[in-house]
Amino acid sequence: MTHPLRIAVLSAWHVHAEEYGRAALDHPDTELVAVWDDDAERGAALAATLGVPFEADLDALLAREDLDGVTNTTATTDHDEILGKVIASGKHVFTEKLLSPTVEGCDALTSAASAAGVQITVSLPRLSHGYTVALREVLEAGTLGRISYSRVRLAHNGSTGDWLPARFYDPAEAIGGAFSDLAAHPVYLTQLILGAESSSVRAAYTDMTGRGVEDNAVVTITTPDGAIGVIETGFVTPFSPFTIEVQGTEGTLLYGFDEGRMQLGTAEGWKDLEVPADIDAPFAQWVTAIRTGTPATENLERARALTQLVVAANAAA
Repeated sequence: MTHPLRIAVLSAWHVHAEEYGRAALDHPDTELVAVWDDDAERGAALAATLGVPFEADLDALLAREDLDGVTNTTATTDHDEILGKVIASGKHVFTEKLLSPTVEGCDALTSAASAAGVQITVSLPRLSHGYTVALREVLEAGTLGRISYSRVRLAHNGSTGDWLPARFYDPAEAIGGAFSDLAAHPVYLTQLILGAESSSVRAAYTDMTGRGVEDNAVVTITTPDGAIGVIETGFVTPFSPFTIEVQGTEGTLLYGFDEGRMQLGTAEGWKDLEVPADIDAPFAQWVTAIRTGTPATENLERARALTQLVVAANAAA
């Protein structure tokens, strides 16, 4: 495969559809060739914006020999069916989270992809950001001692600002509200800090804007080691900073409380830590996985753990 990878966008359902299409346009080793959507008007509009043809027939698109992969931004509840078709056609998959609404679905998709030689990468972008690189370094060095507590908050005003599409509030399509979507990022960061295994999951959800799904949410977890994790999200706060707090028996790590600074507190006092440059974004990692034939193992493990915790939180709410 010496030509640039030829990519199609599947659906403009999710708000990141254009972003991933532009990633395919901008990457030096990919080109965008088409957009498909089960809503022809919505798909044609995105295709026009991206400057590529709209294809109304998914089977015809996936049958194209010149198509190498897809970015998937379909409704969350469609992931199992659509991605199953894509994998069966031998095309590679870059997908919006959640990989699947269920852990069983995640396992089925990754197993099918492995058997077909298809590379899947799930968009978990904050794992590539510089603050996460620094966070990993502190955790791996053991500077904080035994981790006892973490809190990660990510929220915006998509509901009160009325800029999220109405379909984001359809539980049949989205499987939930803010926690099933935006909270994915603090979930996988919390699992990076505390590990993927939770002993208990408790959830407090409210629907402040009356749209039928949670737009304000806090989930707490405990781990087998006794740590507590707090995951906060919502669509109702216009000035809420993205923050990370990690407490351990030997120190504290803070990020985002003071204009993006990362601060480390230990017995030696407080100091600022340098936040390094971002590493390759998930889309670039996917391209590398395709070219090298090396599965994105950590990414898929984290995507599975993400689904597991979202399912548990929704059940607990």
